[in-house]
This record gives sequence, C-alpha cells and structure tokens, in this order.
Amino acid sequence: MRRFAPFLALLLLAVPVLAEDTKPEPKADVRDEILVVVNKHIITRRTLTQSVEQQNAALYRQFAGKELDEKLKDAREKTLQGLVDAFLLEDKGAELGSPVTEDYVRSTIDGIKKENNFATDADLERALKTSLGIGLPEFMKRQKQQAVQQFVLQREVYSKVAVEDNELRAYYEDHKDEYRMPTRFRIRELVLAKGATAAEQAESRKLLGAIQAELKAGNAFEALARLHSTSPSKATGGDLGWMNKGFLRQSLEDAAVKLKPEQVSEPLETDKDLYLIQLVSLEDAPVKSFAEVRVKILEKLQEPKAQNAIEQFLASLRMRANIRYLVPKDEILKG
Repeated sequence: MRRFAPFLALLLLAVPVLAEDTKPEPKADVRDEILVVVNKHIITRRTLTQSVEQQNAALYRQFAGKELDEKLKDAREKTLQGLVDAFLLEDKGAELGSPVTEDYVRSTIDGIKKENNFATDADLERALKTSLGIGLPEFMKRQKQQAVQQFVLQREVYSKVAVEDNELRAYYEDHKDEYRMPTRFRIRELVLAKGATAAEQAESRKLLGAIQAELKAGNAFEALARLHSTSPSKATGGDLGWMNKGFLRQSLEDAAVKLKPEQVSEPLETDKDLYLIQLVSLEDAPVKSFAEVRVKILEKLQEPKAQNAIEQFLASLRMRANIRYLVPKDEILKG
C-alpha cells in the first residue's frame, strides 16, 4: 500500500479519532461544541483547534518569512476541509472493503521502528511524545486512518495515473542522494559534571586532564568511563550503541564523525558537562537500490499528474455526502 505524498499532507494530517455520535448533549461544554456533521461523524471545536495547532506547527517547521505567512493565511480553512475529507475517505474505504487491518498497522509500526533503529515500542513511544506529543496507541490509530485513506486514493485515483518505467529509472539516476541510507555511528562517551562553583569546575577540569593522561598511557576508554563518568552510560563503559546522524547533540556528533575508530576526541563542553568521545565505528551512507525505492518514486511522479484527479474525486465525494454545518462556516473560519 502506498504511503501518502506531499500533496496530501494536509488531508492526511494526523488528527484525533472522532466519535460517531452526531447528537450533541444538551449541556455540552462550549469547547466541545459540534461544528460540522459529516455523514455519521462529527467535528468539534476542540478537534478543529487541535488540528489547526498541529498544522501550524508543521508549517512553522517547514517554512519561514513571506512563504510561511502565505501558508498560514488559509491554514484554518484547509485544515477544516481536510477533516471533512478524511471522514469521506474513511467512509469510502468501508464501502470498498478496505483491507487495512490491525496486523497491517502493527507491521507498519514495526517498519518504522526498524527504519529508525528503535529496539522496542517504548523507544518509539518516547520519540513520539517528544516530536508529536502523543503516545503509541494514538499514533497507531492515526496510522490506520491514513492507511485507509491511501487505500481509497490508490484504488480510485493513483491506479489510473500512468508513469513509464523509463521515467522512474531516469528519476532514480538523477536523484540517488534522496535514497541514501542514514549514516550510522557508534560511540562511547565519558561525561564529567562541570560543577556549579569555580572550585568545582577547576576540579572537574583537573580530573579530565588526568583521564586524558591515562588514555595516552594506554588505559581503556571503557574502564575509565565506568570509573569516572557521571552519565548513566557508565554502566556500559560509555557505549551509546548505534545511532543515525541527527539524534545526538550537534557539537558531539560533529566531533564523533571526524574521528577514526578507537580515536578519542579533544575535550568537548556543554553548559553543564565536559565530554570525551571515542568513535567505535562509522558506517557510510549506502544508496538504496532502484527496486527498493521504485514504489516511492512512482508515488512522487504520480503526484503532480494526479492533483486534478484527486480534487475531482474529493469533490464527487462531497457532493454525495451528508455534510451539515451546525455553525456557519464563515464563523468557524474566523475562529
């Protein structure tokens, strides 16, 4: 099943799974006011607010200056339309007999873990809470929703958009760097707390100098890390395991990738700590084969060809759907 393409980023924006009860409670809190009924689904004010905030946060990460201002102008309207269309695609998926199962979602999660070197669900959940502010169960719900949407668009739109194989191969040859695997490296760290006072800082620097002398004398980095480091990694001799570029503090990463295996860095300093870094191993970034990325390239090249077809398909779903605005649309868009 194809993954979502850039043109559909707003439509497929991760949004909370909504209840299907269309009858508002008599004393509902104004924050949970029902704004729109889409077939048997509802969009509440709280849901719209959360989705707009998520979309704006994504825009701030991707754009700046005038381009950002332009994107923010109609973000609320596009987000509202995206919520409506997401439900229409969900219902169409049910009508078509969507094959998206819990097992499929589970395999998707396992793939995400493998691609990002997360050993356990807990590791992935920690990353999700940091980057998206959600836990794994909510992320799995959103993945299922997106997969259903993709099933519908693949069957009803993308399958009818042709791209020749020679186009795919030409794009691959011209854009190989896009399909380069992340550079991985493995390091050991030895961390000393700098201390709060001038005397404590002087003592820490003195200890660091003594450790460097021991390293030059041939003592093992792991043993010294176990003995002196103030980081939890001291239990493993400072070994942080394999990690992709971009996961470590930039100054430490930059120093690490310049080293040769078993070489130790010069002292590095952060606001609170002093560091020595030893490179264990560094893997170059290999390029994935054409066969591995063919589907992704197909999606990328289909996307511009399919834009008009997608809009026409969504317009046809809207015409046949029961969409009722319980609050005038103009008022909703004003916020």
